[in-house]
Amino acid sequence: MVKQERAARTREALVRAAAHEFEHTGYEGTSLTRVAGAAGISVGALTFHFSSKAGLAQAVRTRGDATVRACVAESGTGTEPALDTVVTLTLALARLLEEDEVVRAAVRLWREVPDGDGTWSGLWLPAVAETLDRAGGAGLGPAVAEHDVVLLAEYLLAGAESRLRERLHGLRAAGRGEGDDSVERHLARLWALVLPGLSKH
Repeated sequence: MVKQERAARTREALVRAAAHEFEHTGYEGTSLTRVAGAAGISVGALTFHFSSKAGLAQAVRTRGDATVRACVAESGTGTEPALDTVVTLTLALARLLEEDEVVRAAVRLWREVPDGDGTWSGLWLPAVAETLDRAGGAGLGPAVAEHDVVLLAEYLLAGAESRLRERLHGLRAAGRGEGDDSVERHLARLWALVLPGLSKH
């Protein structure tokens, strides 16, 4: 039992260290030597748990996938109107991106190393479409198509992810009026701007 617990702790440390490396240097820039060093173990011990960088990347993606799916499931448990549910989900995902390094690493890996198992947006966009479909257009203005709301959600969250990545990597200084606001608050303000045009008056 002690061995199993120690192995589980080692795997967890490796996934966390790998997520940091993948997020900051990408798949190609990440080395097993740096991951092992960051986790405080030897490369030999790392390869005992993960035989290759691809296997380590898959573990990070699997963890990120599970976290995003849990967020989607939790956001869909309310009884609020469909459009509000979509907004709530995108804000929760923006917060997740900001707070969870493993999720950010997984998003970068999905983008850099596609493997046919889906994409980042594929984890949550279907829930947006299903939410709107179940509502049958209820709450939307007469000229607003459900698929346009899905597209808008995808574009807004892609922008939030890009802005966060640039800020975290020092590629973008805070702009005028931006201050230290989180991307979740930015997204909330953007939704507040567009919702009147989407909703029935």
